[in-house]
Parts: sequence; C-alpha cells; structure tokens
Amino acid sequence: MEKLNVICVDDQREVLSAVIQDLEPLSSWLNIEDCESGEEVLDLIEDLDAEGENIAVIVSDHVMPGMTGVELLTELSRDSRFKETKKVLLTGQATHSDTITAINTAGVSHYFEKPWKADELVNCVRSLVTAYIFDRGFDYQPYHEHLDQNIVLERLR
Repeated sequence: MEKLNVICVDDQREVLSAVIQDLEPLSSWLNIEDCESGEEVLDLIEDLDAEGENIAVIVSDHVMPGMTGVELLTELSRDSRFKETKKVLLTGQATHSDTITAINTAGVSHYFEKPWKADELVNCVRSLVTAYIFDRGFDYQPYHEHLDQNIVLERLR
C-alpha cells in the first residue's frame, strides 16, 4: 500500500488549522501535512520524495509572503516527479488574472474561495486522491472503501 500525502499550506495558522480539521475524516487513510509557506512545502516534498512517499494533493492558499500559492503550484507542475500531484487553490484574495494563471500554468484542479464548505473540500480531496491513485497506476483496492466510487467505476470501464 502506497503512502499518500496531502499537504495543506496557508500562512495564517487559524486558517491552516481549520483546513486540517476539515480534512480530519480522511486522516485514517491519508497522511495530512501542514505548512505555513511555499518554501516549507518545497522542503517537505523533497523529504517525502526522498523517503519514497507520494504527494497526492496540495491544498494551497494564494496570498502568502515570499512565494504565492500560484508560484508554488506552478513550480511543482514543472517538476516531473510531481506531474500527477493534484492541486487545489483555496483563497479569498486571488484576482481573475491569478486564477487564470493558476489554471493555465499551475494545473490547478480545483479552486475554492474562502470561506469554503468543509464537506465540499473533503469530497474534492477524496476525488482528487482517487484520480491520483489511478493516474499513478497504484492498486486501488487497499483504499477502495475510502475512494470516490464514481471515479473508481469510471476508471475501471
């Protein structure tokens, strides 16, 4: 069974804690990591990759000091090791131009405005992890009970 990670990044600790709390229902089968900057994410993914772990999804705020969420996700999309990693932008301050850049250059799979709905975020991450498992060619059966069954059926056809 592959070790799957979801990384959440936001420079505001209260927001980051809320995201982690909302994703708690997934923690029985996913490792959920939190970071407070894009630079911290880059360090973490290097460590996880070196240990042979998989970065399935990154949920990122956009407006952060240093490196924005779009810059972070764009950098990751250019790294062939993480080409299958799914990306979610979760922000209240992205401009229309930022959003277009996120989709076109960073390969963002989903966009949420703050405040988000917990169940929608959980369902989104579950669906993206399901797609990631199939995209990577992993055996889905050890995770079967947790996956988005519509995507499983679609991928098995």
